Amino acid sequence: MRKLNSLAQITTKAELAALLGIKTSFLTHCLYVIKPANQYTQFKIAKKNGGERTINAPTNRLKSIQSALSHLLLDCLDELNRKKYPASELAKSSAQHSHILKVKCSNTKTKQPSLSHGFERKRSIITNAMMHTNKKNVLNIDLKEFFNSFNFGRVRGFFIKNDNFKLDPHIATVIAQIACYNNELPQGSPCSPVITNLITHSLDIRLALLAQKHSCTYTRYADDITFSTRESIFPPQIMREENGQFIAGKKLRSEIRRSGFSINNKKTRIQLKDSRQDVTGLVVNQKPNTKKEYWRIARAQCNNLFNTGAFTKTVNGETIKGNVRELEGQLNFIDQLDHYNRLRQKSPLNPKYHLKKDEIIKQKKAKQRSYLFSGREKTFSQFLFYQFFYASDKPTILTEGKTDNVYLKTAINILAANFPDLAKTKTVTTPYELLLRFVEYSERTKFLLELHGGTDYLKHFIMGYESKLKRYKAPKPKHPVIIVIDNDTGPQGLLHYVANISSAIISPNSLILKQDYRKADFIHIFHNLYIVLTPRGAGNTHTDIEYFFKDIDRLRTYKGKCFNTVANRDEERDLSKDAFAKQIIKAQKKVVDFSNLKPLLERFVMVIKHYSTIN
Repeated sequence: MRKLNSLAQITTKAELAALLGIKTSFLTHCLYVIKPANQYTQFKIAKKNGGERTINAPTNRLKSIQSALSHLLLDCLDELNRKKYPASELAKSSAQHSHILKVKCSNTKTKQPSLSHGFERKRSIITNAMMHTNKKNVLNIDLKEFFNSFNFGRVRGFFIKNDNFKLDPHIATVIAQIACYNNELPQGSPCSPVITNLITHSLDIRLALLAQKHSCTYTRYADDITFSTRESIFPPQIMREENGQFIAGKKLRSEIRRSGFSINNKKTRIQLKDSRQDVTGLVVNQKPNTKKEYWRIARAQCNNLFNTGAFTKTVNGETIKGNVRELEGQLNFIDQLDHYNRLRQKSPLNPKYHLKKDEIIKQKKAKQRSYLFSGREKTFSQFLFYQFFYASDKPTILTEGKTDNVYLKTAINILAANFPDLAKTKTVTTPYELLLRFVEYSERTKFLLELHGGTDYLKHFIMGYESKLKRYKAPKPKHPVIIVIDNDTGPQGLLHYVANISSAIISPNSLILKQDYRKADFIHIFHNLYIVLTPRGAGNTHTDIEYFFKDIDRLRTYKGKCFNTVANRDEERDLSKDAFAKQIIKAQKKVVDFSNLKPLLERFVMVIKHYSTIN
């Protein structure tokens, strides 16, 4: 309870600023020097069901303070939950009646209360919808003017009176000043959601007790309240329908009114089992899922993108050009849903068993996973390949591992003035801009792109590259894809495979590919795919990227360890590659000497210029 106790004990602005990780002068300047009206930008966005939502977005200065406050309050919540649910990783807010409405999570040993799902750690619209699957009746209620219901006095009073906080009145006042604008919690502030959840938690408990009494399940996502039941008739004590109108039960009305809210009757509805039931935008009849038309539209947009290089969408009856980043967000959300549902299912018979034994062995050796894809995963995989390698707006860099990305991006940042083709330097009016796109390895790239670093994955990537390109009819790639590999024994199998590709060429062309590939400036495999090896070392020795850091930098220490010189390095005893990359090269980049990496970066420039001549 370290942070919660610290927050409860402080009495001055200086102590609060220290707890937020900011300077006292910065805090007081934002709160008391700059006028509130100059710290917010107001704009309106259209609501899905008509009308407009007013957003008050804070300036970057104020936003940084509000974000720090949000993280602090979420940390306090985590401490409370760890105290009450010490064995549960995902434990959330609880109270006296924490025995009600408990959801069992697959990766935790305990059950836990799961009432509020909006803007909480490890909670989402997916976990909210999951609570209401396979129910006969689902009730949706919207709280009217939700954020406007939290004024300055209510926020301040909560932090003074709540048993978990009981803050000094002066500190509670400063927190309310950070959070409120025009005497309410503004939509657009990063700390508004967590404060609304804290204050509304008492309502959650009372409504969950009401739900339990009438065999219902209750959850809340911000201002969206949901009750559901397996009973054939929805309990009239909570909500009933009369003459086409929904009438809230007396207890429900009084509890909502007691908490300072009112029901938006226009959005109240009861959904039956034989109709499509949705909760926070997700269909919940059997499992959390998107609406069918959501997936159909996304799939059609992908097909248009793959075939023409563009797609359209309809907004308010008007056809406009689609945004690729928005489409990626939609596909990513669909994939997140599929992943969540897959984790909650009992493990089926391994789909590999449906394959012939020789096919299993063949695909296992090739690190191939695409035969396991669902239709939606296949489309998402094709989209990611298109985005990274076919239609990237920058040259794409593929390395052997995560640390190589750190080395190269940091080197380019420091040497940007020498390599205008790789980065734009920071000026008075413009920020620094990297002109390359690095593929960051993750479990998603491992599964959907069959890429996870290492030469085995990269060899398989090269083997399947040409066939994957044939899926797309859009204008051909504008930028090269550069595979960067160490010039040592590791990639021998990959290089031998590439050397036998008939279309591959080596630069300079005075070299012979099959025998001189280790001396090459670059190898153009086919289409927009290239290989760049690290330059050979003194005496034609093997090299990796770490080889090019000077001893003075390799001997810099972190927690008593160094990376050590090439001759004396001990993998077991010395600093790990990850720590060397992050804590020495990146963290101390202003004093690190990157000059030995210039020849490698010059090879990137050669590739970019070569592809521009053949594209």
